[in-house]
Amino acid sequence: MTGASSGIGYFAAEQLAAAGAEVVLASRSTARLEAAASTLRSHVPNVRTHTLEVDLASLASVADAGATLAALPRLDGVLLNGGPMTFDQAARTADGLPSILGAHVVANVALVAALLPTLATRESAHGDLRIAHTSTSFVDLLRADVDDAHRAHRTGIGAYTHAKAVTEIFAFELDRRLRSRGLPAASIVTRPGVGVDAHTPERAGVRDSTTPYRRNPFTLWAQGKDAAAWSAVRALVDPNLSGGELLSPANGRRGLPERVLAPRLTKAAVSADDLWRELEQLAKVSLPL
Repeated sequence: MTGASSGIGYFAAEQLAAAGAEVVLASRSTARLEAAASTLRSHVPNVRTHTLEVDLASLASVADAGATLAALPRLDGVLLNGGPMTFDQAARTADGLPSILGAHVVANVALVAALLPTLATRESAHGDLRIAHTSTSFVDLLRADVDDAHRAHRTGIGAYTHAKAVTEIFAFELDRRLRSRGLPAASIVTRPGVGVDAHTPERAGVRDSTTPYRRNPFTLWAQGKDAAAWSAVRALVDPNLSGGELLSPANGRRGLPERVLAPRLTKAAVSADDLWRELEQLAKVSLPL
């Protein structure tokens, strides 16, 4: 789980661990990872957990993390959820990319590329590797075609929404290519709805008086981040999913995750091939699919 030291990433890990899963908490802060792991152990007795430091704003760090994950004896699911929530348009990653694009999209492409070679030796008894991509219902507000990952935006929220639209296109195209090659993996898009601190249960070092509180104008219509994690958890474990689905609360804000129709903008994007090649170049990887 990337972004596992707080929010959706942490609660997805806690819920999966409570169901018996061995979880890897990934985040850029060693101190926060250790706090999250300690809290997880206090809430889930006998949990099997590991921590992995990865900075999604650095392709070198992502490559190292990808190699570590690829070396695991077994990997059943990956939640691509992390990324700094900075809407500063001037912010850049260590590789010179716009922060939102680099950390929320390009880093995930690089991480997927690191895991693809392991599919060739995956044991059939383990089933398909589930790759869950976190998106947002804000994508439905876009009206223009997403034909360029680098498209400039006047606002940070515009850049974030565009990045998540690119994420969805990549995720759906990844699933299509995995299927065409007959590889044992499934790519699924999740939209968590609106998760806010005000409705989130306290967890020491994860969500308590020592962590920053973020106000949200949608609090009255929102849910806690524990509930916002449900879409990701279902994407990783529901045996009735086969890949290419979009999971979201039906109203886009809160509630149980359901299979919903993906918008034409991202599900049937004519620009998928072009975006795929652009993302490979930005991530400095080749996805042999």
